[in-house]
Amino acid sequence: MVHYGHSNQLRQAKSMGDYLIVGVHTDAEISKHKGPPVFTQEERYKMVRAIKWVDEIVEGAPYVTTLETLDKYNCDSCVHGDDITLTVDGKDTYAEVKSAGRYRECKRTQGVSTTDLVGRMLLMTKAHHSNMVSSHYQLHTDNFGKGATVHSPWTGVSQFLQTSQKIIQFASGKEPQPGDTIIYVAGAFDLFHIGHVDFLEMVYKQAERAYVIVGLHFDQEVNRYKGKNYPIMNIHERTLSVLACRYVSEVVIGAPYTVGKDLLDHFKVDLVCHGKTEVFPDKDGVDPYAEPRRRGIFRTIDSGNSLTTDDIVQRIIANRLQYEARNQKKEAKEMAVFEAMKRREHQQQQEAQQDEAVAH
Repeated sequence: MVHYGHSNQLRQAKSMGDYLIVGVHTDAEISKHKGPPVFTQEERYKMVRAIKWVDEIVEGAPYVTTLETLDKYNCDSCVHGDDITLTVDGKDTYAEVKSAGRYRECKRTQGVSTTDLVGRMLLMTKAHHSNMVSSHYQLHTDNFGKGATVHSPWTGVSQFLQTSQKIIQFASGKEPQPGDTIIYVAGAFDLFHIGHVDFLEMVYKQAERAYVIVGLHFDQEVNRYKGKNYPIMNIHERTLSVLACRYVSEVVIGAPYTVGKDLLDHFKVDLVCHGKTEVFPDKDGVDPYAEPRRRGIFRTIDSGNSLTTDDIVQRIIANRLQYEARNQKKEAKEMAVFEAMKRREHQQQQEAQQDEAVAH
């Protein structure tokens, strides 16, 4: 998948240098080393290009980053998160670049991983955005690494903690300038995917100088019109996902469902856009876009991509068994490395104590 945890990693990577090239693996490579991909390679290439800190991408990048790869693209160093990545045979993927001193590390975003998101979709339990202590969620956490008795510190379910600092790091900080066309769009933008990216790109292209504001509905609101156990990502996660997109200038966190006079006047909105998806009426049965329509500033956008969050969830459910196996296998592999690291640490401590004893 491509999620806000990746965006945060790319943001950190970009701050370590001047030009960021991102290598994206093919579906075949991922299937071989990790398990079935959720988004196809074409979707992933396009999504990574849409992340605002990315300068260039390498399609079909090798799973193991070698010095040869770095030199080929004229890179000084490579950056990876502080979780470990292993090849099929359990070797550290970054061993070569580490020994050459061309490896940098960035912090992993606590509370999110592809494994966690897949787990949420497999369960579709409401607990992930309302009551975190509910028994469903406990069950979710306990069952998630089914088969693994110990939990790997890198895999599993944790809760994302939003901070104002994180929002500042992701925000553009740009105000609309004279001559900008202020475009407003609203929605859930749940499990931010290629359908959203294609839509926002089309919205951005509606004007010479577009300033795109995305209104995000609170979790309860999304659940009212989407039903089931939506949203899969809570409002904090959806905020970062949308802010990371290069076509977006600003996000309204918890936007009113009805796009009314106050909102339009406050942001001096020139154009309101909505995709081809169904517009659900507000609680009182009113068309949420009545005011923009009355002003003649409402526009329906056809992005040419009909992918929805529902479709992504269906992909997961269709491959349910494969994904459950993927999560268990990944956790077991990581546990083996983690245990080996603990043993090595323990051994080093013992050796140090023995040396000390000898010295005395």
